[in-house]
Amino acid sequence: MQRPGSVQQKIPCAFATEVRDEPATKRANQSFRVLATGQLSLKALEADIHHAIATEKVDGTCCYVAKYKDLPYLWARLDRKPTKQAEKRFRKFQSSKTSTEFTWNLDDDFRKVPDSWIPAHGVVQLKGRSQPDENGHIPGWIPVEKDCKPYCWHVSAVNYETGSALILKPCSEKNLLEITTIPLMELLEQTLELVGTHINGNPYGLGNKRHPVHVLVPHGSLQIEKPPTLNLTDLITWFEESQEGKVEGIVWHCTNGILIKIHRHHLGLQWPLPDPYLTARPLSISVDLTTCEWDFEAKSSFLVLAKLNGKQFDHFKDIPWDEAGS
Repeated sequence: MQRPGSVQQKIPCAFATEVRDEPATKRANQSFRVLATGQLSLKALEADIHHAIATEKVDGTCCYVAKYKDLPYLWARLDRKPTKQAEKRFRKFQSSKTSTEFTWNLDDDFRKVPDSWIPAHGVVQLKGRSQPDENGHIPGWIPVEKDCKPYCWHVSAVNYETGSALILKPCSEKNLLEITTIPLMELLEQTLELVGTHINGNPYGLGNKRHPVHVLVPHGSLQIEKPPTLNLTDLITWFEESQEGKVEGIVWHCTNGILIKIHRHHLGLQWPLPDPYLTARPLSISVDLTTCEWDFEAKSSFLVLAKLNGKQFDHFKDIPWDEAGS
């Protein structure tokens, strides 16, 4: 598994890719598509992908748990990005295809970030300064404070008074998922994916606008039981015909800590899907607040899920969110 808390500058595709001059299906306003070829990439081979652990790529937003003000906190992903002028200069350099190296002015070329911002593990440091990656970004994190409106949905998945987080994870029973609370302290230095009502169009149908629900999924926790072989034809067949293949993609956790991925869009396949694999799995809910002395906000994810405490559903998608929120 990758070192907890780290963010690869850019997780490479398992296969060599080619760029086609046609509109992207994943990103709006992108005039080109990146598609996988039939040959495994050099990075995948060097990372020994054949002996890696295949896990489900979850469609959410990346988070990190680390100490802040001497307490375990949830951190949101925040990359330092170039200013408009610097971005324009960088793109012009990229299109020129010169062999010289682009020079950044770290003081003037990047947008300001809060003093609490920290660079992600793995960001190159030179003379104590964080260096941008090949895309011109400096990956990093910002702590999610309780009253931080831009990250209100992140806040809904944690409670700093009780020091707990809402987690979606596999249960010991075969194929069963569980939403439960665990101490933030147990998640220190781990990265997770925030999913829910207001994240990426809510492909998993968690909650609704009246009763929003957001939970965290630890990276690498949803292992694929019967992964396809590393053959492009077999992968496409698996994504199209297997129930377990109704996922956004695969992330391989290699033994040297490197992550390698394949996204459905790399294969020209649709995402999101009307019935993803995650929502077809049985789910139990274990969110007991009866002994909790703290008050929660009216639309707290903790409160909505607590009303479903002890219940199990044959399918994730069958949860009656309106009844739970009433």
